[in-house]
Amino acid sequence: MSKIHENSKVTLHFTLRLVDGQVVDSTPEQQPATLTIGDGNLPIGFERHLLGLETGDRRTVRVGTEDAFGQLNPSNVQTYKKDQFAESGELSLGTVIAFKDAAGAELPGVIADIQDESIVVDFNHPLAGKELDFEVEIVAVGVADDGH
Repeated sequence: MSKIHENSKVTLHFTLRLVDGQVVDSTPEQQPATLTIGDGNLPIGFERHLLGLETGDRRTVRVGTEDAFGQLNPSNVQTYKKDQFAESGELSLGTVIAFKDAAGAELPGVIADIQDESIVVDFNHPLAGKELDFEVEIVAVGVADDGH
């Protein structure tokens, strides 16, 4: 059997939970996910726990904040004048709004606070600042087609 290494194509089922047990994302009720180790689809802190596993292996690990989605970055929370959102319609806490960054790429922001004259938008990843439990079952291990 082939072991997972850098550039392996891996098909797996996973469940991602907050440490209180709340499920954030899960594939067991769906099709398994397929990714290539090192392609950037999974944070390195998660990939590290997959290295050396084989088809049929199961593992549950706690992934620390730094190895998951990083710490909350206060500079990723921005305040805008409320009138900049006039065309956005009704806004409420937790609404996700797409912004354009300097390069024109789409950047999602979450409405974190609505004040009289301003709106606070949080651009941190929703799982930033959180430790996570990562449960995985390896379905198949292969060689990446193009090395990506």
